[in-house]
Amino acid sequence: MKIPSHVGIIMDGNGRWAVSRGKKRSYGHKAGSDNVDRITTHAFNRGVKVLTLYAFSSENWERPKEEVDELMRLLKVYFTKYIKKILKNKIKLFVMGDLTKLSPELQEIIYKDMEQSKNNDEHVLNIAINYGGRQEICYAVNKLLSKNEEITVDNISKELYTAPFGEPDLIIRTGGEKRISNFMLYQGAYSELYFSDVLWPDFNEEEFDKALEDFSTRKRRFGRL
Repeated sequence: MKIPSHVGIIMDGNGRWAVSRGKKRSYGHKAGSDNVDRITTHAFNRGVKVLTLYAFSSENWERPKEEVDELMRLLKVYFTKYIKKILKNKIKLFVMGDLTKLSPELQEIIYKDMEQSKNNDEHVLNIAINYGGRQEICYAVNKLLSKNEEITVDNISKELYTAPFGEPDLIIRTGGEKRISNFMLYQGAYSELYFSDVLWPDFNEEEFDKALEDFSTRKRRFGRL
């Protein structure tokens, strides 16, 4: 099977998963958070080198405060709980997005985790928090302007958060929606897209393998013949 080097996942469907079970949306976010470790482990075992997960978008702040607070709490738990496993498995942890809007406590935890894992080279787990593709492009262009560098396709690519990891070969979206919701707009220009109807908490190893199998059938031309 042809395995993509870099996979991005839009983890969608936590709230709907919970509501369908008569639970609060926070119950679904907890289940979705638990699923991150399972899919991350499986993806790396299958040979994926870089996994980028869309955890919290720049637009998600518009959700009810109770839900946002729960998502921030879960992020804190995740980064505190799984750092030992990340280090043990020689995974480089990276978090992309505007982290200045996060609480000082959560920022401290994230930066500490990234610092501890920065020399790991087995795999890369890249988590997008307070992230938006349009905002990332503005961020890259402003960096070039500040250095008085020419605005070119290649130069913008070099200033994106994902510059060290390369562009995603495959972008997966769970939950049945068929859009990319401001996720890696620049990098995903020629990414293969895979849409699954399965809600994120139920997106297991078998469902991930279906995406890999589908990717194996694609003929990537990048605009060429």
